[in-house]
Amino acid sequence: MLYETLLRKWQKSINLVSSATLSGLWRRHMLDSAQLVALAPENPRIWADLGSGGGFPGLVVAIMLKDMRDFTMHLVESDQRKCVFLREVARETGAPVEVHNRRIEDFAIESGLKPDIVSARALAPLDKLLAWAAPLFGPQTIGLFLKGQGLEAELTEARKGRIFDAEISPSQSDPSGLVLKLRGLYGPAG
Repeated sequence: MLYETLLRKWQKSINLVSSATLSGLWRRHMLDSAQLVALAPENPRIWADLGSGGGFPGLVVAIMLKDMRDFTMHLVESDQRKCVFLREVARETGAPVEVHNRRIEDFAIESGLKPDIVSARALAPLDKLLAWAAPLFGPQTIGLFLKGQGLEAELTEARKGRIFDAEISPSQSDPSGLVLKLRGLYGPAG
C-alpha cells in the first residue's frame, strides 16, 4: 500500500509512530483506524480528525472514503513536518483531505466547522479532548474516539460539567482498546 510505503520512508526522519509499533503497522495502526468507518453514520460529508500525527485515524479513513461524493476529511495537526507528510500522502493517494497546521483549540474555535464526525486517537484524556472539541460539535455531530482501558475513569471526569451520550465498543484491533461513540455534547469548551 502506498500509504505504508510513504510512512516507512518518512519515519526515518520524522517520528510519525512509535518505532516499536512498525512491525504491527497494519493491526496496530491501520485496522485500529479503519474500524471507525463502520461506526460512522452513512454518507458523512465532513469529518474532522484532531491531532492527526501520522494520519491515524483520519488519513486511513479518508483513503477508505475517497470515492464518496462530497466527502472531506479535515486533518488538524500542530507539527508542521507532520502536516507536510499528511499532504504528501493525500496527494499521492488522492484522499480528499484538508490539512490544517493549527493547534486544535484554535482550529475548533476559529474554523466555524460543525462536522458530521470528530475523531481522535490516543490524543489526550477525555475531559481535555472534549474541551478542545466542544466548539466543533453541532446537534448532529458524533465523536469517535479510540481510547484505552482507563476510559471509565475518563468518562466520570469528563461528565463533570458536560452532558453527552456515550456508547462504548471493544476495539477490533487491540483487546485492551475501546472505541467511544459520543453524541449530544453539551458543556463548556476549554
